[in-house]
Amino acid sequence: MEQNVVDYKLIFEKEGVYLHTNAKRSNHDTTIPGFIRIVERAGLPALEWSPVEEEGRSAPAVLYTKKDGEGGVEDTNFDPGYEPDWAVVSNVKKDRNPVPAKDSGQWSFSLPLSELYSLRRARFSLGRNFLVLTSRGGHPLPALHFHRGGTRELFRALQRYIVLDQSPVDGRLFLAYPHDPGALSQSFEKLQLFDDAGADLVSRFIQDPYATTFGGFSKVTNFFKAALRPPGSPGHFRTAQDPSLPHQCDEEPDFELINCGVELGPRPDVSRGQPLDKWHQFMDPEGRVQDSEKIKEIIFKGGVSPALRKEVWKFLLGFYPWNSTFKEREDILRLKTDEYFRMKVQWKSVSEEQEMRNSLLRGYRSLIERDVNRTDRHNTFFSGNDNPGLALLHDVLMTYCMYNFDLGYVQGMSDLLSPLLFVTQNEVESFWCLTGFMELLHQNFEESQEAMKKQLLQLSILLKALDPELCDFLDSQDSGSLCFCFRWLLIWFKREFSFEDILTMWEVIWSGLPCDNFHLLIACSILESQRGELIGSDHDFNTILKHINELTMKLDLQGVLRGAEAIHLQLTQCKELPLKVQQVLGLYSPSSSEEESPDRPAGETQRLLGEAQGGGSATAAASGPARVPTYP
Repeated sequence: MEQNVVDYKLIFEKEGVYLHTNAKRSNHDTTIPGFIRIVERAGLPALEWSPVEEEGRSAPAVLYTKKDGEGGVEDTNFDPGYEPDWAVVSNVKKDRNPVPAKDSGQWSFSLPLSELYSLRRARFSLGRNFLVLTSRGGHPLPALHFHRGGTRELFRALQRYIVLDQSPVDGRLFLAYPHDPGALSQSFEKLQLFDDAGADLVSRFIQDPYATTFGGFSKVTNFFKAALRPPGSPGHFRTAQDPSLPHQCDEEPDFELINCGVELGPRPDVSRGQPLDKWHQFMDPEGRVQDSEKIKEIIFKGGVSPALRKEVWKFLLGFYPWNSTFKEREDILRLKTDEYFRMKVQWKSVSEEQEMRNSLLRGYRSLIERDVNRTDRHNTFFSGNDNPGLALLHDVLMTYCMYNFDLGYVQGMSDLLSPLLFVTQNEVESFWCLTGFMELLHQNFEESQEAMKKQLLQLSILLKALDPELCDFLDSQDSGSLCFCFRWLLIWFKREFSFEDILTMWEVIWSGLPCDNFHLLIACSILESQRGELIGSDHDFNTILKHINELTMKLDLQGVLRGAEAIHLQLTQCKELPLKVQQVLGLYSPSSSEEESPDRPAGETQRLLGEAQGGGSATAAASGPARVPTYP
């Protein structure tokens, strides 16, 4: 069919652009010579490629469309390859209503520029370099190799219609934006990650990250690539016309690769120690802890013995100040008990009629009741029907909604509470330990997800310094955003290790040693332990996610902790450690470690006791010590 001259306009054309039909496989890599063009069809610009032998002929085109988040056809044959934990998403939706494109050869494509998300200079197997285009639907197009140069001209021509910004995180990635700056704002909601517009990203990804990804999380790969940038960084991205960009020579077909690695010395061998098994010897006669730093060092190296966990955790999580006396702790417990039950009465006294007019509280209660019934039911403390432990789990979470109504309840918080309740076996103490824990993690559960984006960025910075080859491989498989680590960081590996192991891991992290963000070094240790399996196998984005998800309950905690500590020593011994890595580890700002310290200042005890002697103490004195419900 002849092209209508009025509707068609050729803007740019380059010959000698080879399409690699199987660029991610090393054994069979077919290349097809062809043309790359920018054209306008009815005034709408598009990027097209067609093979030389197909010029002048028409055939079915390869279409890449933007998913609208609605409708779709269920793929009933979808098999995640394992039995999902809680199968929130069990089917995959396929797109329909594709974006129209012209007919061309079997490997030809026509992508409207409004659907272009990114251009990446990538290296696959055999060491060759390619240009990979990705649509806004998350679909990578076949890789293109400019055997005769011309990438700079292509970028310049594209700048007529879109803005190409270079990521500061990955120098090989250029993100495409419309010239309208108002169109740059994105959110998870606007991305329509899932077909169910009301689905909650955090809850669905916690429960079944593999199936959720197949259901639409491929877009998050691209979202994180755009969003993972240092908060408040000036300039954000540099454009492709910026003279500070790495030089690209048109005569040289290969692209310049940016080495993000750091020259590190050998990684030292480390050993774990024995758990803290002596406690009162660290106290003076009045009960003050004399050497809290020494205690933290012991905990970091070996954790806490089960017999001491209940007492020590209350210090690690800020329920008691380290310098408080026996008498002061009794007063604090009385105060906190009274405060807890005042908040509990608030939601317990809400009638059904009142709750019908309070959709927020009703929603929190519904989520809590659903999650409580499936949290750690394999543990005897929470197993069986009508278990008192489940009632305590429910009541503490509902009371937390009264304590922090702005945040309320978000799925995953029951995972944080269950070990606390198991160790303390006390409603009041587990609640206040939860508030201390949430001081560390509450930003993970905020709707904006800014904290999660920041942590994934920081993890990427660390991994690039430690193992640039692994980063390159993950980039080549569209996994460079590390979004498969989302659940690890969200609830601090709670689903990845056994219940007993997670008790040890958390108290090690709570020690605050040896640096800020030690949980990110734990993530690096796990990823490096899987390096051979990832790079040595024929993995793509989906199988990488599946492999990571299947590590659950298969990881050696002590080996992971040794690896994380060794990574810390290796990085801190580097004489030219990049500033960004220093910032992640808290080495750049001396005050940062103090801000993160769980120790309370000496005046904190007096403040708590002052409150006890004020408004809260009169009631307590009149009624006597409040009874603390416990579960034997």
